[in-house]
Amino acid sequence: MRVVTTISVVVLASAGIGHAVVTSLDADIARVDPFKDMKNRPQAGNGMNVLLVGTDGRDKITEAERRKYRLGGAPCHCTDTIMIVHISEDREHASIVSLPRDSYAETPEHTDAVTGRRHGPHPLKLNAAYAEGGPNLTVRTVENMTHVKIDHYLEVDFTSFMKTVDVLGGVRICTAQPLKDSYTGLDLAAGSHLLGGGQALQYVRSRHADGSSDLGRMQRQQRFLAALVEHATSSGVLLNPMKFRDVTRAVLGSVRADKGFGTDELLDLGRAMRNFSPSSSEFTTVPIGQMGYVVKGIGSTLKWDEKKAGKLFRALRDDKPLAERRAPRPKAVRVAVAPQQIRVQVENGTATTGLGKRVDSALSATGFRTTGRPTTAKDHAVRRTVVAYDPRWDRSAKSLATALPGSELRAVRGQGPLLKVIAGADFRQVTRVRAEDQHQGEFGVVTGDQVVCP
Repeated sequence: MRVVTTISVVVLASAGIGHAVVTSLDADIARVDPFKDMKNRPQAGNGMNVLLVGTDGRDKITEAERRKYRLGGAPCHCTDTIMIVHISEDREHASIVSLPRDSYAETPEHTDAVTGRRHGPHPLKLNAAYAEGGPNLTVRTVENMTHVKIDHYLEVDFTSFMKTVDVLGGVRICTAQPLKDSYTGLDLAAGSHLLGGGQALQYVRSRHADGSSDLGRMQRQQRFLAALVEHATSSGVLLNPMKFRDVTRAVLGSVRADKGFGTDELLDLGRAMRNFSPSSSEFTTVPIGQMGYVVKGIGSTLKWDEKKAGKLFRALRDDKPLAERRAPRPKAVRVAVAPQQIRVQVENGTATTGLGKRVDSALSATGFRTTGRPTTAKDHAVRRTVVAYDPRWDRSAKSLATALPGSELRAVRGQGPLLKVIAGADFRQVTRVRAEDQHQGEFGVVTGDQVVCP
């Protein structure tokens, strides 16, 4: 009874400290009214929907930080990132949907925040809604496009992002290939990296690190959020009232939120996230129907796939998970090229009957496009498994070799796109691999456990 009593007192005291700490921070939040005079809004669904907006605000960035992290230039006063964060009614999982900044959008009637002129409905890029009408027009435009009622609005700028990451002690991300962007200064070798606030900002802002532009950047933002959730939930931050205070203070010190996003909501979120794991969060981007949809006076935009997007947002309204709930799968090693894009011919380089078929089946089960017809190699005494490849397909070869630990890479000029695996006596098993940009399921959903570092 003494032990139970002691534990009860500690728990109650911690809860009290937590509430007192967060209550004291409530006054520090800059407030905005994104729901002012809003009418004809979508019907509320189950769960909680937060519109998370990242702006390019950099007023509190030092000159040294501007130079180091390539943050010079005038801010555009527009949104760099737009996400709908849906927290389920039972607080057991979160669904995060990225809305591309270049999405084709149509604004409702509004007053221009800059000129004061009254505008009728007109087309624009989604991120320009903020410049024309601030948070209010952004929320109205998103609700009109998604028919999802937004319950809360949270606006994060460069300063609050960097501070949050630094207070957490950095966030670890992994990349299967080098990432280099001369625009943001991002320069990461392939592998695992602990990113501080400045480097993390470079990582989530980079649009020129590969050929995927803004869509690739959104995937990195989702990957970073998954890593952030994992770190926050596994490091004990949410169970330590004082640490929770420090993180919350870093976040809230330079954000803007709606008037209803206060102490109770923060504590509710904190309690919910204590039960979170990487598999509790899922990430996707709204399905795109047409890339490069050109609109006169606006330029090239991204037009959503109305049917798929409608189904996605209906799932949010109905508080349903976006990804199929499956039993946890073994973690896969990330590679540069998806197995589904790699064609493979398997040869048995030993005297062991059936080895070729076993290797072919294992590679096929992992996603590689095997021929399904393994053959016998000329040499029956191969000790070490060989991956023979044309140098023009070296990235594919490295991805395949990752699935065959200990294998030897052997360049063969003129071999063509079909890679060859000569199974040796050392073969034991195939390691699961997946591409960094590989998405699964109807909406291209990935769960947090699929994209965090193994």
